[in-house]
Amino acid sequence: MRIAATILLTFIFSTGSGLAASEPVSLDELLQQVKAGRIKDNKENAARIRVFKENQARQEQLLEQVAAERNREEQRSLRLEKEFQNNENSLVQLESRLKERLGSLQELFGVLQQAAGEARAQFENSLTNLQFPDRSEFLTALAQKMGETRSLPRMEEIERLWYELQREMTESGKIARFSTTVVNANGEEVQQDVVRVGLFNVVANGRYLDYVPETGRLFEFGRQPQTRYLDAIERLERATEGSVPFGLDPARGGALAALVQTPDLRQRIRQGGVIAYIILVLGIIALIVALERLVSLYLTMAKVRRQAREPLQPGGNPLGRVLQVYQHNVDADTETLELKLAEAVLKETPRINRMLMFLKVIAVVAPLLGLLGTVVGMIVTFQAITLFGTGDPRLMAGGISQALVTTVLGLCVAIPTVFLHALAAGRARQLTEILEEQATGMVAEQAEKRHAALSVN
Repeated sequence: MRIAATILLTFIFSTGSGLAASEPVSLDELLQQVKAGRIKDNKENAARIRVFKENQARQEQLLEQVAAERNREEQRSLRLEKEFQNNENSLVQLESRLKERLGSLQELFGVLQQAAGEARAQFENSLTNLQFPDRSEFLTALAQKMGETRSLPRMEEIERLWYELQREMTESGKIARFSTTVVNANGEEVQQDVVRVGLFNVVANGRYLDYVPETGRLFEFGRQPQTRYLDAIERLERATEGSVPFGLDPARGGALAALVQTPDLRQRIRQGGVIAYIILVLGIIALIVALERLVSLYLTMAKVRRQAREPLQPGGNPLGRVLQVYQHNVDADTETLELKLAEAVLKETPRINRMLMFLKVIAVVAPLLGLLGTVVGMIVTFQAITLFGTGDPRLMAGGISQALVTTVLGLCVAIPTVFLHALAAGRARQLTEILEEQATGMVAEQAEKRHAALSVN
């Protein structure tokens, strides 16, 4: 029992107080350890109490200092509030006196503020901003200053506002040369000399440039107008005095920007699709055939007229071949000769009228193909309306373009083809009439000879 009690007490004291360095082997040793631990705890508690009392005096002193500081700040706050209220009252009085003294000048400053704001907006969109970029900052500062009631503009600032307005009006009637950054068609930034024509256009290296106010840069138009306008730009860049014709865009680049969006002839033909290319091929074939027929008939007509002046020497032409038939049947009776000559004329007629029917067919088929393209284009348009509605016109643009382009191409091919067919047919008919006239004359001559011979007999 004694050994068990000793082990239990040793476990309690060792875990509760943590004073024992090692397990006691007897109650006497346990008693000594408890006593030593109690003495040590008393010393530590006494030290803590001493330190607390020392800190208590210092904390009380600090508390008194903080209380005094709080009282001083409260007094200062009351003083500042009173001073702020006094300043507010003084400010109201001063502002009232300022308004009384300004009088009509306040309205003038309002006008100056409005003029500075409007001038800044105008200058930022003007081509002269490329030469004078610093004026926007000045006008912004001046407009802000005019909006304040606690500061007045200086005479130099008012004079500069007038100067900037006057300079803008003066530059609007000038052609100026200067160097600036230009973004070319390849997207590269290059430093080059440009020519500004008033407030309308900027050109460089024979090409028109587009000014973008948001970026403050010049961009080269992807598509340029006709060559005669570009030649005028080159003459303008070389000129040093006098007057030079120049293609001016009064919309300040708006017309040129619309030109970039306008499709050219190749793009319009591509919009017509396969039918447009078929119409063009037919038109080219009709043109080649018509030119060949006109040249051939012209040369044949020249040979026939030359042959008509020399009837005794028949050559290799339609009239010559008819004369050869006459010479071979000169002794035949009138009816036989007439039939032989009619047969010869009929043989020459297909050669003269060759390919004329083909031209007539193309003249009829071309507008029909245009009508076919129109119908196909309208079908495409209605399909787009069915799928996407009419909210976005661009979805219907493809079908409408095909419908209009094919119609135009069909008419453009049919109209000249009809004209060329009529011209060639008229030349062929004239040539045939000459042959028939000559054949009839030869028959009449033969009949007269027969009649004269019978009269003599």
